[in-house]
Amino acid sequence: MKGGSLICYNGKVKVYFVPHAATTDNEAGFASGWNDPPLSSKGELEAERLRDAFRGIRIDLVCCSDLKRAVDTAGIAFCEGTPVRADRRLRETNYGELNGAPRAEVDAARKTYLEAPFPGGESLQQANARIREMLRELMERHVTMNLVIVGHRATRHALETLAGKTLAECLEEPFGRQPYREYDL
Repeated sequence: MKGGSLICYNGKVKVYFVPHAATTDNEAGFASGWNDPPLSSKGELEAERLRDAFRGIRIDLVCCSDLKRAVDTAGIAFCEGTPVRADRRLRETNYGELNGAPRAEVDAARKTYLEAPFPGGESLQQANARIREMLRELMERHVTMNLVIVGHRATRHALETLAGKTLAECLEEPFGRQPYREYDL
């Protein structure tokens, strides 16, 4: 499915956002945050299916969070010679004391921590600013390319806010699982 797209033709960048594949935490109903669970068996299959989803699409660079679930998703899905660069700025929001807490608990707390940091972590706005800064640097350095970003909910929110939504609007939308989204900014 498509969302919006950081454009890539005639000297522009096209970005495909790919959420990391399912992890053991996802399947158990936990919000990992900065915890680093492995992909589940289901997640490994999801990552393999991504190869087919991108077959025939020229990808110049894959950037991913440095968390294992994103690195492994990128490594499995884009293992055929595409450069992969991990960057810690693409990490999920640091939920602090709620890293690894039940997903329902973290989801219920999100609006509370839009501006104020999660106890021992960061706010959603801080995570958004961190990721947006990294994305802007990429766009300035690479003026013509097809780029895949493998990340987390916070990564998608940063792309959505670059496309014109507010972070509060992003929180109203269900995250949902789909192979990828395109962003035209």
